[in-house]
Amino acid sequence: MYGLLLTIMVVDAIFLAIVILLQSGKGGGLAAVGGGAAGTEMLLGGRQAATILTRATWVAGGVFMFLAVVLSILSSRAQVPQSILQDVLQQQAAPEPQPLLPFLGDSAAPTQTPPPPSGP
Repeated sequence: MYGLLLTIMVVDAIFLAIVILLQSGKGGGLAAVGGGAAGTEMLLGGRQAATILTRATWVAGGVFMFLAVVLSILSSRAQVPQSILQDVLQQQAAPEPQPLLPFLGDSAAPTQTPPPPSGP
């Protein structure tokens, strides 16, 4: 979910940057490149070119702000912090406890206790 929203936000940011750079300001902007405003006027039609770019800027900016708020709300939800090592430790099976004395098996178990050593 986060990946999709973040991808849409990045694409929207790139689109917003392009639309802003295409608008002509006091210095002409990138709209003046390749024929100036005449090329834009032929393509989009006179005064309407500024209106379309302005509307695109407002829409792209609004979408960007909306996605920023949604992502901040989703990321701030109360989540219990977990250690990354905790998952690894849970996946590994707990080893069986080792006996203090080695197990010799039933057949090797002595049936009688040996007599205590005698003498000096």
